[in-house]
Amino acid sequence: MSVMERIQAEVESHPIVLFMKGTAQFPMCGFSSRAVQALKAAGAAELHTVNVLEDPEIRANLPRYSNWPTFPQLFIHGELIGGCDITLELFESGELARMISETQRQ
Repeated sequence: MSVMERIQAEVESHPIVLFMKGTAQFPMCGFSSRAVQALKAAGAAELHTVNVLEDPEIRANLPRYSNWPTFPQLFIHGELIGGCDITLELFESGELARMISETQRQ
């Protein structure tokens, strides 16, 4: 399986996927930590994370897959939502909680 197929499999196998530096329990950068905090506060009970520091192929190819240059990267229902700033804006507006509640209904 190619790295692009592996990325696609991660995105399609889980309703909420955060590609980040570190894990939800131990984020390795402030941006990843803030994204996890926002997702948990918005009600993401089942958050699947992928530690890009553990897989150099995913780290190198994810920006090409998503057309998004930075980490973390949030996907909901297979769709790229964005990075930390967009995740925080969506959280502050209440939109993130709405998106997450839709994943739990499906």
